[in-house]
Amino acid sequence: MVDWDLMQKVIEAPGVTGYEFMGIRDVVIEALKDYVDEIKVDKLGNVIAHKKGNGPKIMIAAHMDKIGVMVNHIDNNGYLHIVPVGGVDPRTLVAQRIRFFGEKGEVYGVVGHIPPHLQKPEDRKKAADWDTIVVDVGADKKEEVEEMGIRIGTVGEFAPAFTRLNENRFATPYLDDRICLYAMIETARALESHEADIYFVASVQEEVGLRGARVASYAIDPEIGIAMDVTFAKQVGDKGKIVPELGKGPVMDVGPNINPKVRAFAEEVAKKYEIPLQVEASPRPTGTDANIMQINREGMATAVLSIPIKYMHSQVELTDARDVDNTIKLAKHFLEELKPMDLTP
Repeated sequence: MVDWDLMQKVIEAPGVTGYEFMGIRDVVIEALKDYVDEIKVDKLGNVIAHKKGNGPKIMIAAHMDKIGVMVNHIDNNGYLHIVPVGGVDPRTLVAQRIRFFGEKGEVYGVVGHIPPHLQKPEDRKKAADWDTIVVDVGADKKEEVEEMGIRIGTVGEFAPAFTRLNENRFATPYLDDRICLYAMIETARALESHEADIYFVASVQEEVGLRGARVASYAIDPEIGIAMDVTFAKQVGDKGKIVPELGKGPVMDVGPNINPKVRAFAEEVAKKYEIPLQVEASPRPTGTDANIMQINREGMATAVLSIPIKYMHSQVELTDARDVDNTIKLAKHFLEELKPMDLTP
């Protein structure tokens, strides 16, 4: 069963892309340090935890960065004007709270919404965009904002809002990719005997170009690379194009970004341990760390292990704890069962 306290701690720790050092990095190190042989932080900020073995060298990557915002202007009335860091949809920010990390500590702000009573009829049909969004931190003038420690370049993220919907379902900002980061941590902690030489990587800056995985892959030079990242679950408005469902187990892709022998082995492990496993067709690059891992140096045999979620890149990303638990089980048994194998497709 999932550790709800640790999971929430991992999800809510600060760490906008490029600023992972603000909180999540220390959480990862503390959670892993007693369960691995070596742990280090590279020059880009990746946390690389090594569990030694004499078998195949494998890298498991889950990115620890979050999408967020950055202050690019403070007007004379004390409002913050912001720009996105990563793939933030401005429509999701209206009437939401943002947590900023200023020079004097955390500062909360709200993205206000003009009441419909005060809007012209034609304006009610317009969606919010980066030119219209401002953040109110309770100040009346620019000097008050600066006194709070907020400057041009201050970063912010969606405010914590962990919500249990029922026994298994929960919603929160930043399941992408903190839920897979949590699953990777629990996998490392649960491992027993294994032949594989395993590198667990909490990668940085995935949301702005897979940067952490690029440098970690080059340094480690593994034979096999597994990206742990979220994927889309069936949800309203998907027009029947999305196959994975919540509560039906983890997901593994098939497609050109996926080594068929690594995936087939994972499928065998899932069957052996009676772990439900869903499939996702990925005819193009998967949009995960596996993209860059696959073409590292002379090439790497890659796969993607995903947890399905709804409402990606919003403040109400939603998933099922049973899928999280089964993802941990599959990753654990996969690593314990892994032996030298022919990886040529």
